[in-house]
Amino acid sequence: MANEDKSGAKPKRSLFDRLRGRKDAVTSPAPTAPELAAPEAPETAPLAVFESLAQEPVAEPAPQAAEPAAAPAKPSWWKRLRQGLSRSSQAIGGGITDIFAKRKLDSETLQELEDVLIRADLGASASLRIAEAVGKGRYDKNVSPDEVKNILASEIETVLAPLARPLEIDAAKRPFVILVIGVNGSGKTTTIGKLAAKFSREGKKVMLAAGDTFRAAAIEQLRIWGGRLDCQVIARESGGDAAGLGFDALKAAREENADLLIMDTAGRLQNRTELMAELEKIIRVMKKLDPEAPHAVLLVLDATVGQNALSQVEIFGRAAGVTGLVMTKLDGTARGGILVAIAEKFKLPIHFIGVGEGADDLESFTARDFARAIAGLDE
Repeated sequence: MANEDKSGAKPKRSLFDRLRGRKDAVTSPAPTAPELAAPEAPETAPLAVFESLAQEPVAEPAPQAAEPAAAPAKPSWWKRLRQGLSRSSQAIGGGITDIFAKRKLDSETLQELEDVLIRADLGASASLRIAEAVGKGRYDKNVSPDEVKNILASEIETVLAPLARPLEIDAAKRPFVILVIGVNGSGKTTTIGKLAAKFSREGKKVMLAAGDTFRAAAIEQLRIWGGRLDCQVIARESGGDAAGLGFDALKAAREENADLLIMDTAGRLQNRTELMAELEKIIRVMKKLDPEAPHAVLLVLDATVGQNALSQVEIFGRAAGVTGLVMTKLDGTARGGILVAIAEKFKLPIHFIGVGEGADDLESFTARDFARAIAGLDE
């Protein structure tokens, strides 16, 4: 063709030629025979062709992969507490409904109510007092289950409110030493990790001491928590002297100007006198460096053990001078009422309760929330 040069290569088409070809492509019918040469275009392309080119939509960019959906928001603490205590509240609430749904209140119904509360581990004293409060001025009357639950919640809150105290860290006692004690399986090491996370978020410099020298797994678990939270962990090989470790940890915490030192201890049954003696030794050795140490002794209690928790509080209290309680695993039992029995008997501050394994599943204890949750009432 005339437009080809001697080399045979086709020169690049001009804008006019491309526009002309575009118009022809739009207006010409598809050929049915072998492709024919396009007819000559007029010298001047119609203005409409230029306008249509200017208005031609720009190709959309290729769609990008959709962003991953945001993780669902974690339920509020109240909802987690309500769910965690659901086994306890169902056991109590079901008994109350069975007793009061279709009967008038009399001495027999009150005895049955007392039995339900005792089975939920609220203790004989608290159960009797609650039954008497329900019966006051209501004999031979129909009493709704919800009315009984509200009285129950009010009486439980009355017992617990004076003991719901936050764990206060005295900044003048630096490092503030927290010794965490309890039986095997109560959740001591996990509780320490959760406390370290809480205090680290508050801007405090926290050090950890792996004083459960009987269990290599506990030492490793504390090291993992320390790495996750950027907290220094003082540890020795499994089988080391726990009292010596406590001395070294307190000394290191002083040198590092830490705000807090939280020390784990080996789990021990309250009836093992030699192990309780070792706990007393840890405290004596710490006092050589700081006569006031440890500044707080937290007893971690597993709610699933029920009445056995009462003897734990008594014996650990004598050996180590317990200053406050942490109740864990309330989500795993129908015996959450044991906290009421413990509070009524020992009058020890209740600092924290736990209803799960997450770092934020340990919260400061609130009497009203606990009382309403265990009674199966709304917030």
